[in-house]
Amino acid sequence: MYGFHRKSAKAVAVILAAALAVTSGCGTNTGKTAPATESQQAETVAETSATTAAAETTETTVEEETTMEDAIPALKDCVEAKMGCRFGCAITGDEPWDIGVWNIVTTHFNSVTFGNELKPDSLFGYSVTKCPGTQEAELNGETITVPVMDFSRPEKLLNKILKWNETHPDQALQVRGHVLVWHSQTPEWFFHEDYDKEKPYVSKEEMDKRLEWYIREVLTHFVGEDSPYKDVFYGWDVVNEAISDATGTYRTETEKPEEALSEDRHGSNSSWWHVYQSEEFIINAFKYANKYAPETLELYYNDYNECQAGKRAGIIKLLEAVKAEEGAPGVGTRITAMGMQGHYGIAGPSYTEIELSAKEYGKVVGEVQITELDMRASEDYDGTKETQEAEYEKQRKQYNLYYYALQSAQNSGDVKITGITFWGTVDKYSWLQSRSNVGGGNTTKQGQCPLLFDNYYEPKPCFWVFAE
Repeated sequence: MYGFHRKSAKAVAVILAAALAVTSGCGTNTGKTAPATESQQAETVAETSATTAAAETTETTVEEETTMEDAIPALKDCVEAKMGCRFGCAITGDEPWDIGVWNIVTTHFNSVTFGNELKPDSLFGYSVTKCPGTQEAELNGETITVPVMDFSRPEKLLNKILKWNETHPDQALQVRGHVLVWHSQTPEWFFHEDYDKEKPYVSKEEMDKRLEWYIREVLTHFVGEDSPYKDVFYGWDVVNEAISDATGTYRTETEKPEEALSEDRHGSNSSWWHVYQSEEFIINAFKYANKYAPETLELYYNDYNECQAGKRAGIIKLLEAVKAEEGAPGVGTRITAMGMQGHYGIAGPSYTEIELSAKEYGKVVGEVQITELDMRASEDYDGTKETQEAEYEKQRKQYNLYYYALQSAQNSGDVKITGITFWGTVDKYSWLQSRSNVGGGNTTKQGQCPLLFDNYYEPKPCFWVFAE
């Protein structure tokens, strides 16, 4: 229904509700049920075409009464006009097949990030406890043994996007790749001899071959000259979350001492660091990404808690180290922008911290993108309707401050904001509603309402911050 005017959308909802009652024999539709799938919706339309046709006059009458104030603008157009940047959201799993989510995505956003499908564990078929099998591959004239990869999960989403783009070129979606190198959601066996975590770790030299091979395979498959998806991707997170929260320096294998390094995939500790004992793997990752990515593909570093002074200083040192090795493909690194994840809260960070952080990162790499924006609830919110209105207003005010901080940073000339991406679409699907065993998510079971659309796919007050 997004993209309609409010009044006409309500009229259509009434028509469809009546049609559903006729075709199913059910009672009144409460409007609180899960949205119909695409196939169910198609069946409903086919069965009720006569009913809909008969109501066309009613819809037209309501439309004539609609004013400009009733319009629901497309956010991507508003943000483009205000900031001149992409406006995106994260999707994962079956969310794109929820028609309510898909309508929001295609109406209000022009780019998407896959929440999980392009992470290493997914591309190894979620065989996290043991290697899914091996095969031989050629790398720089040498034959090496490598794990079998499985591209089916991201391809399922990409094929849907390709089909959409072909039939809706004026509403085409682009994709941000996420992520090549990460301490978390990379199976532990990937770092060991014979891809068996019960055996010793491989040498740094052997791990470097695996690193180059993996980056080559992923980028060649999705953005290589022969890939059907090459024109869909605009950028890729090369390295993710390599700076420690505790120390403000590089994340090591002892970031969380109580977490065993033998865990199948880590929440905090880095087996990358355990093998290399330096940031060399980060520099090499950007070199290999530069080697195998087309020149048009943007390359990023991405991290969270990026507005905290100590961690910000560590991230800046990482960015400077990558920039210091810049060079031609096959020789040096390349980095396009810093990804500020933007997992913020009602309590902070402050306007000043966001503006300062964006400007400081911009001074090193030129461009900044907000890549995983959402907002944790205040302590006063308990997930009930009684506290919802007040929470929504706090959230609106805070998003407004954050948005103006980004505008102010860009207007300073120190940085160019080239993207804003929300980590989800509707509140009920947010990662903050559950706890992940690889870190993050909801640690208190407190209700959350972090995004622009509520559980019923309706715009919340914070929607209008970006709809100016």
